[in-house]
Amino acid sequence: MQDVTYLTLEGKEALQKELDNLVNVVRPDLAVKLAEAVSQGDLKENADYHDAKEKQAFLEGRIQQLEKMLRSAVIIDKDSNTAGVIGIGSQVTIVEEGYDEEESYTIVGMAEANPAANKISNESPVGSALLGHKKGDKVTVKTPMGQTVFKIKAVK
Repeated sequence: MQDVTYLTLEGKEALQKELDNLVNVVRPDLAVKLAEAVSQGDLKENADYHDAKEKQAFLEGRIQQLEKMLRSAVIIDKDSNTAGVIGIGSQVTIVEEGYDEEESYTIVGMAEANPAANKISNESPVGSALLGHKKGDKVTVKTPMGQTVFKIKAVK
């Protein structure tokens, strides 16, 4: 596991909101369900009890994970990149060599990565290959399908 969690301010707020909900809403609701299941007696064959205990274990694991990420959070200042060098927080437009279609991504920390929302991790093959480069550079990315070359069209 990494010691630092890179987050945008919005990402930190989203994780904090999730943590608050889990601690203040989900955990108390689950405690009530667990108490109800215990009151039913014979815990060996009590499906409600076993279900509630399993959910409790997942909940506590997620709470610990969120607390650790928030403790180790380093907030990315999106506006600090004035030199046009790609870093965490940069919005990058690239085009694969041999194709015309441009793709735009925001480079984020692992905790915020969401490829469906065009947010790629700084630790992903494409994200890590782009770091430190500028508009006009060609970058070779090693992927499971082989090597792909991208030209950087824009950096914000």
